[in-house]
Amino acid sequence: MNLIESIIERAKADKQRIVLPEGTERRTLKAADQLIRDGVAEIILLGNPQEIDQLAKEMDLENLERATIINPKNHDKKEAYTDLLMELRKKKGMTPEEAASLVEDPLYLACLMIKSGDADGEIAGAQNTTGDVLRPALQIIKTSPGVKVVSGAFIMFTQTPQYGENGTLIFADCAVMPNPNAQELASIALASAQTARSLVGVEPKVAMLSFSTKGSAEHEMIDKVREATRIAKEINPSLQIDGELQADAALVPSVGARKAPGSTIAGKANVLVFPTLESGNIAYKLVQRLGNAEAVGPVLQGMAAPVNDLSRGCSVDDIYKMVAIAANQSIGMKQNK
Repeated sequence: MNLIESIIERAKADKQRIVLPEGTERRTLKAADQLIRDGVAEIILLGNPQEIDQLAKEMDLENLERATIINPKNHDKKEAYTDLLMELRKKKGMTPEEAASLVEDPLYLACLMIKSGDADGEIAGAQNTTGDVLRPALQIIKTSPGVKVVSGAFIMFTQTPQYGENGTLIFADCAVMPNPNAQELASIALASAQTARSLVGVEPKVAMLSFSTKGSAEHEMIDKVREATRIAKEINPSLQIDGELQADAALVPSVGARKAPGSTIAGKANVLVFPTLESGNIAYKLVQRLGNAEAVGPVLQGMAAPVNDLSRGCSVDDIYKMVAIAANQSIGMKQNK
């Protein structure tokens, strides 16, 4: 059984309630139908029930009748969610009229459902931008206690079993923070380690990447990585983490032994933390395209509840997998409480 199959089986064993705010989007509906058929999660669709019903008939989707379908403009808890949004945003000057309008936005409604305990996680982004998905999540669900930033990790299933955990690695941040400072980079490292534990099921070995290994060069960008490594160690002394390391020193045992003798991470890393968003995003796309790797994500890290963003070019299979991942995140968060 491969990792994705294991993630799906864990989700089936402890079904979580995953809300899909883009409930009239065709790929989302097809994925929802398959997820219900396979018993991966309890699916909540947000959208006009008549439109969803019509699309289900057009697409011959037989399982959607088992989904919970909520019309954002008219449902039993609309007033309660409006009051909750007002309470959460009153210090920001939100008016009752603004709250009443926003609560009809499926992206806001999904987050309010999670905040109220009526759903366990959310997947969106097939129709909406990352900013649109994240904005209500940060306003309503917020980050986990002690977490400074939200970041995006990819689970990379490579064709090179000699690296990472049988070819599987975590890459972060590849989706959210353009140029994190040392404190933020440390937070990304800690969150990525947790992703390795909860989703990949491995003990994280975190490499803080740079264009220098252990003082082979000097630059303020390297200083940031060194400081982030120090902060992460201070916050979690038991975490296996090292930096600064070049990518080859992090992955290849012979190179790691030569460039960073004595390091417990060099040549053994399974979590790669990139110094900037551009380097992480470029790296995962190059590995995906030139190395024929499968990139699953981005998995949003640091949120108080699972909210994961999709690419607008996502496939039905991408949505299916991200729902299973969100379910696993929720299971892990509940176990850690």
